[in-house]
Amino acid sequence: MAAKRLVTGIRPTGDIHLGNYFAAIKPTVALQEEHECFIFVADLHALNQVSEPEKLTKAILEITKAYLAAGLNPDKVHLFQQSALPHPELAWMIGAQVGIGVLERAHAFKDSVANGSDINFGLFSYPVLMAADILMYQADVVPVGKDQQQHVEFARDWAERFNNLYGQTFTLPQAIHPAGIETIPGIDGRKMSKRYDNVIGLFDSAEVLEKKIMRITTDSKRPEEPKDTNDTIAQLFSLVASEESANSFKERYAAGGMGYKEAKELLLGAVVEFLRPIQERKASLDQNDDEVRAILARGAEAARAVASQTIAATREHLGLVV
Repeated sequence: MAAKRLVTGIRPTGDIHLGNYFAAIKPTVALQEEHECFIFVADLHALNQVSEPEKLTKAILEITKAYLAAGLNPDKVHLFQQSALPHPELAWMIGAQVGIGVLERAHAFKDSVANGSDINFGLFSYPVLMAADILMYQADVVPVGKDQQQHVEFARDWAERFNNLYGQTFTLPQAIHPAGIETIPGIDGRKMSKRYDNVIGLFDSAEVLEKKIMRITTDSKRPEEPKDTNDTIAQLFSLVASEESANSFKERYAAGGMGYKEAKELLLGAVVEFLRPIQERKASLDQNDDEVRAILARGAEAARAVASQTIAATREHLGLVV
């Protein structure tokens, strides 16, 4: 049985942290083993938020390096920039069939309005471009969090309507929900997020990691008192340590006799060891940006072979070929 075709986008954000790793990077890397993957850096979507060219260029390279350093294999997946392919053209052809009322019901749009955010065309039409991202490569499955489920449903509905009107053109995609961990505690106990300035960066130095981990918020329990095995320290330790080490830590933590200073020192050691191979691979990639660009170019070439067929079929079915 042929592997199902999977499409997903990676938003080029700023500094990448453990929350990003466990919620998105690790699950994406795992998917490459069982699917034919088209994975793109969503630089066109980023234009809705990033207006500094140098910042965006750097972010594109950094997020690509992060995924490669974390184990994404460019020999197994097609990894490319969204802007290198004709996604906007397909979005325009799909968008001609989409009513404004549907876009006004999009959760992301409604949330932005409720929060008083500035609404631009890119944000309003985001679901249409995302549909083009998916339908361009005839995706069978699309890994998303629950907040993006609606956008995959939009893509499926619009694909089905287009097929009914103009003839078979698009595969109908299904959303899947990889087993990522969506809520990683930050050093202040809230969800790890750059918004709260509470993150542990994937590429932080040992010195920076020490400063951050020693700032983790704790209660006033004395060393001899039992500790909560669901607190921030214990949760983070369980994520980055081996199962054996995590169980041993929890036993000592729950029994009492381990102070928070010692617990943080143990967590620091575990985090440093966990990040070491990722950081070493990233350091190697930092020495050769041209190779990273070449990986993206090769991925775009492979993706173009599929995209060109979809564009040609869509144009023909719409009557644009004379």
